[in-house]
Amino acid sequence: MSSVADVADTVGRRVTIAIDAMGGDCAPEAIVAGACDAAEILDVDVLLAGPEERLLPLIAQAECGPDRGGAGRVTVLNASEVIEMDDPATAVRTKRDASVVRCAEAVRDGRADAMVGAGNTGATMAAALLRWGRLPGVTRPAIAVPVPVAGTGARQLLVDGGATVDPEPEWLVQWARLAREYARVRLGVEEPTVALLSNGEEPGKGDALRKDAFGLLSAVKGFVGNVEGRELSRVSADVIVTDGFTGNVALKTLEGAMSAIAGLVFSVLDEPEFAEVAGPIKLRLLGAAADLLPDETGGAMLLGVDGVCVISHGSSSAHAIVNAVKVAVSCVRADVVGRLRGVMADAG
Repeated sequence: MSSVADVADTVGRRVTIAIDAMGGDCAPEAIVAGACDAAEILDVDVLLAGPEERLLPLIAQAECGPDRGGAGRVTVLNASEVIEMDDPATAVRTKRDASVVRCAEAVRDGRADAMVGAGNTGATMAAALLRWGRLPGVTRPAIAVPVPVAGTGARQLLVDGGATVDPEPEWLVQWARLAREYARVRLGVEEPTVALLSNGEEPGKGDALRKDAFGLLSAVKGFVGNVEGRELSRVSADVIVTDGFTGNVALKTLEGAMSAIAGLVFSVLDEPEFAEVAGPIKLRLLGAAADLLPDETGGAMLLGVDGVCVISHGSSSAHAIVNAVKVAVSCVRADVVGRLRGVMADAG
């Protein structure tokens, strides 16, 4: 396999990203549009995995094929099968010609430097894990989800966002080390802080998993202790570690709360007595909240596999795909996987 560590010197050459064109609620139209935009805006090559008969007309319509006059090139990696959102992750074993499987194989075989998927998260993770394997010292991978910190333009990383729902305490230590190194690239923080998500800030708080993990995490550089759920999307730790079940629930809760608050504010502004001032206030609020939108996060890195896999949210628009590809390209050029391999070697 040609892993990211083998292609670290990519600054001076074009990068190729494999994208699952059939993954996500808006596939394939939005995915193809995003791939075409990414190819031109980011000056990268794109392999779109999916059935040729569906993708080629969309590529021709977008005028982003190999003969396009612009800088980017988009080509099809034919795949006859699709893993649906409600399929089990194990479908990657039975649907071997699925688009997400072909993406992972393209990276394994050196045809692409990274993969991006907005479809079935479990299947995307399984495809990467089965085709690439894990980094030495990693028991299970974890999803590092960038969470916008309201009002600052900054982000923090929540790990795990849903890859492993029932981990051992030692795995949280592995994820903390991986996420801390990834935060240096993604967040631009030289010495990232790490916290454990719990039901209280005191060291003795939490269930058995958190109590055991707390003692182990104390050996991780940058560990600052427990944080509560209210510290998500606020200035607190750069990396917040938890199990995949709690992490996914916390993320969905945060998304729902933000949506509910936005709905409440805009419903008040729509009342007749605010008609004269509502317009400018709405514009200002939309501008201030733009960084909080899921399309702006750029996707979540799957930490612990031997390659760059960026998972975008299921309702990804073309703009979201561009941002996800941007994350993948930056990870390739920064040799993120090689750096993560080094961190685990040092910890071993």
